[in-house]
Amino acid sequence: MPKSRTPNMMPWWRIGSDALAMWTDASMVIGLRAVKVATGGPAAQREMKLMIAEKIRASAEMQSAAATGALGHDLATATSRTLALYAPKVRANRRRLAGGR
Repeated sequence: MPKSRTPNMMPWWRIGSDALAMWTDASMVIGLRAVKVATGGPAAQREMKLMIAEKIRASAEMQSAAATGALGHDLATATSRTLALYAPKVRANRRRLAGGR
């Protein structure tokens, strides 16, 4: 039997599922933050400062992981590890902004 040219798709099913979960959480974070910022006031200002700091920190973490090889050496591993770095942060923001839900 000839060797298959189709790569093993199993990791990509898990990656797709993880990406969908993070996308759902991210969509909720965007909506919840938009409402908070639209209301204005000190809470909105704190949220914007927190958001900017988080994005800078996440960018630095990802650059460090990429530079040190911590993301792995193949596309599936790098994608999976990238999601593993970002998803918990997004999930925590969703919970915080939704009042713990």
